[in-house]
Amino acid sequence: MADVTPTDNNCLRCNKSRAEIGSLKQCSKCKSARYCSRDCQKADWKQHKKDCARLAQAAGETQPAGSNSSSNSTGTQALDFKMEKPFHQLHAKKWLHGCPEKDVYKLLIDTYRLRMEDKYSLEGDVASDSIYSGVSSGVPGFRRFLRLVECKRELLPEWWSPAKSQACVAFASGQHNDYNVDHAVEKSDIIQQYGDPKMPMQLRMLGEQIYRSGPGGQPGAGMMQMQMLAEGSGGSTEMSTFDVSQFLGGGR
Repeated sequence: MADVTPTDNNCLRCNKSRAEIGSLKQCSKCKSARYCSRDCQKADWKQHKKDCARLAQAAGETQPAGSNSSSNSTGTQALDFKMEKPFHQLHAKKWLHGCPEKDVYKLLIDTYRLRMEDKYSLEGDVASDSIYSGVSSGVPGFRRFLRLVECKRELLPEWWSPAKSQACVAFASGQHNDYNVDHAVEKSDIIQQYGDPKMPMQLRMLGEQIYRSGPGGQPGAGMMQMQMLAEGSGGSTEMSTFDVSQFLGGGR
């Protein structure tokens, strides 16, 4: 397939011009493709996904030194608390319960950000209030996510309150940390951020408990049982084909 060369003035799907419709929304991931509507963006995903990562990488390579990036370049572990048997904790819906306050904020933010990335990358869909739809701020979408979490109160620590929810939103909109919901993340960013190759799986499993479905519609129950068995035996388990290509989103 020939390389796609998006323009600033036309919808990549239907070719309507900016002059015709007034404004175009850009793909938040590559910042290059532009669309007149969410319908066009979704309809074009099967074609655009072949070029999206390449365009995003090219855009990243042209960023000036010191510019803001969606990923953490330090590679250090992000949490203050080391959780014992995290998959057992997930299964019991206690994964967040023993964590310090700021760790809970980080894990909720990255559960949301990774879910929005999966929704876009695996399903070719976008939430209308996420940055993938071209809105200027991801905060409204994150607020909606927190309301959804609060409907499943058993997932949250006992100390959670409306004030803590506001503090979490403030943390998610801070301009000088790696957890800003205006920035996208990928699986590789999460692994680097937390220093744990299984952290994307854990975040996706929490997301499944919140949204009642796994990324791309794939259930994670079988993988959770597999990881719990590994934790119980104190050993490790080989990554299955399902884990790599489905639940973890392939090579992402």
